[in-house]
Amino acid sequence: MKVADIGEHQLLKIIQKYCPSDIIGDDAAVLTTTPDRSLVVTTDVLIDNVHFSNITTKPVDVGWRAAAANLSDLAAMGASPLAITVGLGLPGNVDVSWVENLYQGMTACLQQYDTPIVGGDVVRSPVISISITAFGQVYPQKVIRRDRAKVGDAIVVTGVHGASRGGLELLLNPEMGNHLTHAEKQALIGSHQRPQPRLDVLPHLWEVLDAESQFSVAGMDSSDGLADAVQQICSQSGVGAVIQRQNIPLPPAFHHWLSEEKIWEYVLYGGEDFELVLCLPPKLAGKLIQKLNGDAAIIGIITDGTAVILRHTQRDKPEALHSTNQSHQKYLDQVLTLDRGFQHFSS
Repeated sequence: MKVADIGEHQLLKIIQKYCPSDIIGDDAAVLTTTPDRSLVVTTDVLIDNVHFSNITTKPVDVGWRAAAANLSDLAAMGASPLAITVGLGLPGNVDVSWVENLYQGMTACLQQYDTPIVGGDVVRSPVISISITAFGQVYPQKVIRRDRAKVGDAIVVTGVHGASRGGLELLLNPEMGNHLTHAEKQALIGSHQRPQPRLDVLPHLWEVLDAESQFSVAGMDSSDGLADAVQQICSQSGVGAVIQRQNIPLPPAFHHWLSEEKIWEYVLYGGEDFELVLCLPPKLAGKLIQKLNGDAAIIGIITDGTAVILRHTQRDKPEALHSTNQSHQKYLDQVLTLDRGFQHFSS
């Protein structure tokens, strides 16, 4: 059965099963928020053969990824989710089952965070497009912004980076994974198809920062790549950064699968990991990492200037492996730029 066979109203009846019956049905959804919180709104658009394809992503996973991307944007602002709306563009020859699986994937992701689908729109389109608007709420004094990084702040990343890019490569070129175990393959593919928005980090962050008299944290998510996230924060805060390459958490499989060049291409510029990149005072950063049980790391520091430097420390002598004496160290510095990450309309 195709979308064109049943028409818009019958398709809407199917989609409405995934929405609260007491909210949908009018021209707009009405959401109640508390007087002491700010409403946070974000929109993300996914296009067939740009953000997903039937080669790499089943419709249920397209739905999950679409929801996760928006929830990640809310997490990057320090906000908890309230609801989403979905704008769906479809060719008439799309299977109705594809649409149902899409909504099942969105619902599976959203249910973890008690977040309903409260409306949207369906239109005919020459290509499948999914436009999601997510609504969240945050205490005004706890908004995370990109322009709040200060010189001396530690740069904290959650999770590992590069896993989603590695998973995509395995989906596109399955023969590349011959040296990987089944578990390693599934972990990388799962990172691409079922990313987890890091809303779980926020309660720990508030616990660390509520003990301080002055709240200050900069951050964003790493959906466009780790290098992009650090660059964006530094640019908007008018600062620079030094990132210690050896401190960046990597997927364990990378070391016996990829070349050194590929590892850092995936880690820095791969994107779609949906982790958080946060800048806060070193003492508080250390406490946050402890609360996250090692699922985070300090990878660098905010500096004067505007350059973002990736530093690789090499040791001259074997005896220097356990030494902090800088005379035994070589620093290989690389200036990171924004021209290697994913950008729409670029070549």
